[in-house]
Amino acid sequence: DYFFEAQERASEAENVPPVIPTPHHYLLSVYRHKIFFVAVIQSEVPPLFVIEFLHRVVDTFQDYFGVCSEMMIKDNVVVVYEVLEEMLDNGFPLATESNILKELIKPPTILRTVVNTITGSTNVGDQLPTGQLSVVPWRRTGVKYTNNEAYFDVIEEIDAIIDKSGSTITAEIQGVIDACVKLTGMPDLTLSFMNPRLLDDVSFHPCVRFKRWESERILSFIPPDGNFRLLSYHVSAQNLVAIPVYVKHNISFRDSSSLGRFEITVGPKQTMGKTIEGVMVTSQMPKGVLNMTLTPSQGTHIFDPVTKLLSWDVGKINPQKLPSLKGSVSLQAGTSKPDENPTINLQFKIQQLAISGLKVNRLDMYGEKYKPFKGIKYMTKAGKFQVRT
Repeated sequence: DYFFEAQERASEAENVPPVIPTPHHYLLSVYRHKIFFVAVIQSEVPPLFVIEFLHRVVDTFQDYFGVCSEMMIKDNVVVVYEVLEEMLDNGFPLATESNILKELIKPPTILRTVVNTITGSTNVGDQLPTGQLSVVPWRRTGVKYTNNEAYFDVIEEIDAIIDKSGSTITAEIQGVIDACVKLTGMPDLTLSFMNPRLLDDVSFHPCVRFKRWESERILSFIPPDGNFRLLSYHVSAQNLVAIPVYVKHNISFRDSSSLGRFEITVGPKQTMGKTIEGVMVTSQMPKGVLNMTLTPSQGTHIFDPVTKLLSWDVGKINPQKLPSLKGSVSLQAGTSKPDENPTINLQFKIQQLAISGLKVNRLDMYGEKYKPFKGIKYMTKAGKFQVRT
């Protein structure tokens, strides 16, 4: 009940406090895939420990079911319970590596679900996972693949607030390196960067040998089998974060008239010649706005007169012909002009570019005889990217 009250008080789901103290418990929550995951704590623990565990639970569900949605959890409620039983033992985290969990509880397949329904059996495996007893608890033993492949994705999200003159108020990059490793045996990998000094505030998967990183700035590890997050990092404003897009805007409301002007243009900036795609512009208009008559030079736009939300799906930005959205705004007659101009929120993606300038130098493998296939992809996308007008 305390949680639902907090949820009602918050204007947006993201604004629900992550830690809610109540007379007998603490409620810690994370919000992902439009679902709240709430942990109930009886005694004091470091909150980040619980929040990290909740994120790990969501990642595990995503790994098991392909997507983590309300429908998926309802459809697989038995497997969800079995997985949580293994992840939490008497209230303490136990097995959080999806490798090991998959040996304990097999992921649901259509065939297995049918067989379980007929025979009344469950997805729980009948022997203890081999990895649990080894020195490398995150990797199962006896892994075999016909195609040996290792893929790494460097994904960076840029959070920024740009003021109305176009200068940056705050900007920071949250980056992750996600890996998908399908290699036979017990490979030992090293990954080095051209410019590891960029990486600030790094958090590693338990497989990374920390001493080696401290002394040589090289990632050396025996990888888990399958998908995992190798590291997450943070690049703050000290290194002067490059802003990949700019917005030119002219939004004005006049005092006496019930009409206003609305013009915005989006363009690329510091993208090393890469295309900006998947651009989406949203803006919450002031309460007094009745309607908007706009013409986009490309893409489609919708204005919802009830929620006052304007969305413009731009698509790709062509630097030769910049996309723009222009037109007029009609306001309620007799009301004074809005106190403040709307904020513009941007979403975008840039393939094959890490905006921080981070580059992988080389990836080497030791301990096994075969030659693996290796691939590295870069991507930059917008996190919370706001332009004030």
